[in-house]
Amino acid sequence: MRTPAGTECSYYYADFHRGREKQACRLIENNPEGGRWEPDLCARCPVPRIQLANACPHMILEGRVKKGLLGLGRGIEVSAYCLRSMQDVSEPEIGCGQCHLDLPNIQTSSEQS
Repeated sequence: MRTPAGTECSYYYADFHRGREKQACRLIENNPEGGRWEPDLCARCPVPRIQLANACPHMILEGRVKKGLLGLGRGIEVSAYCLRSMQDVSEPEIGCGQCHLDLPNIQTSSEQS
């Protein structure tokens, strides 16, 4: 679903049908220590960029609202975990590296000759 920031995110939910005004981030809602989400946080959220770069089905994301000094500079902090390699993922955009081994080898034009 398209976020208020204009990017696609599978965790964002909105329902404005027949007068309803419900907006939610299911990534933050699923974390008991996630904090209070507001729609303006979507502009600084890294999750749509992570989902665009890495579509690994084994990676689980967890997010929470990161509080800034005096309430200014709030943002979303995202951590990732790989179910296949059973380890934390330091760079979710890239992944753990183990799941890439399942992909078929791709040859470039210089390797074919």
